[in-house]
Amino acid sequence: MRVFTGFALMALVYASAFAAEPVSAPKADLERGKQIASTVCVACHGADGNSAIAANPILAGQNGGYIERQLAAFKSGARPSPIMQGMAAGLSPEDMASLGAYFQMQKPATPNMARDKEAVERAQKIWRSGIKSAGIPACASCHGAAGHGIPAQYPRLAGQYPDLTLGWLKAYATGGRPHPVMSPIASKLAEADMKVLSDYVAGLR
Repeated sequence: MRVFTGFALMALVYASAFAAEPVSAPKADLERGKQIASTVCVACHGADGNSAIAANPILAGQNGGYIERQLAAFKSGARPSPIMQGMAAGLSPEDMASLGAYFQMQKPATPNMARDKEAVERAQKIWRSGIKSAGIPACASCHGAAGHGIPAQYPRLAGQYPDLTLGWLKAYATGGRPHPVMSPIASKLAEADMKVLSDYVAGLR
């Protein structure tokens, strides 16, 4: 699949933003990850990462490396969130790696379904091919055909709550959540397309 030149450049910028990492990766301990998930994360995300609240993301099956990076960003303040910064404050790099590994091994319990069947065709086209006239690349080029993402770099979106995904897209578009790759892309998306895409990824497996 052809990837737009502008997007390729943004992807390089995104990669460089996370270039500074420890020389040796922290060792993951699944039992430690389970313990933290059951005591710290459980109230919002569920002990196994299957959040029962649409306002909180489903972490079950999410890429472990991505979770680890986001926790580090929350702790440092690079990704602002008063709630998550407090939750991540006491986590060591090993704890973050352990949580990532644990949640990655969990299976999403109750898959979400696309609610608007008539919009699936439009969403599928954007997901697979983008919108060339607007300079919007295919979502699948980073998040995969089935929405499973690319470990550490791009998150799994398959099965995520549609309202949550829509909220993320709007935040990227308005600058509420600045991001070197997603902000330029989301700012070009019409709100109607954000809605059909969010609905579509909820039904991916």
